[in-house]
Amino acid sequence: MHFLYNAKSHYNLANLITMGNISFGMMAIYFTTQHNFVLAIVLAWMGGVCDIFDGKMARKHNLSNEFGVQLDSFADFLSFVLMPTFLIFEAVFDSGSNLMLILAGAGSIYYVISGLRRLIQFNIEADPGEVDKYFTGVPTPVGAILLWLVYLAFVYLNLPPFGVLALMLTIGYLLNSNVKVPHP
Repeated sequence: MHFLYNAKSHYNLANLITMGNISFGMMAIYFTTQHNFVLAIVLAWMGGVCDIFDGKMARKHNLSNEFGVQLDSFADFLSFVLMPTFLIFEAVFDSGSNLMLILAGAGSIYYVISGLRRLIQFNIEADPGEVDKYFTGVPTPVGAILLWLVYLAFVYLNLPPFGVLALMLTIGYLLNSNVKVPHP
C-alpha cells in the first residue's frame, strides 16, 4: 500500500479521491440523461466533496504532482462544467422552441468553452503543491454551484428560460474574469 503515499504514483491517495470525483461526475451525467435531476445534483455534490479532500490530502501527505494537477482539472471539467451545463440544458431547454434550443445550445457551448479555458489557464499557471490566497475569476466548482442555484430558481421561482440563459452566460463570463475569489 506504499503507492498510496507516493507522490510519483498515479494511484496515490489524492489521485484516487480525484478519481472518485470523476466517478460521481459520470454517474451525475447518467442520471441527468434519465431526468433524475435531484440524484444527479446529489452525486455532483459528492464529487465536490472529493474535490475538496483531494487537494487537502495532496498537501497534507506531500502528494502533489503534475499528473494530479491535470487529473484534478479533468475531474473539475467533467463534474463542474459539463455536468451542470448538461443539467441546465436537459432540465430547462429540452422542451423549448427551435429558437430557444439553438440559443441554449450556443449558450451551453459558450459555458463549456469558458470552463475549459479557465481550467487550462489554471493548469498553465499552477505550481503543484502551491496554493494562492485568491483565484482570479470564478472557479469552476463555484460556477457549478451558481448554475445549480439558477436551476433551483427555474424550478421553484419560475425563472424563465431566457433568464436561465442570461445567467448561464454571465456565470460563463465570470469564470475568466478578473474577479478575485478568496481561496478557502
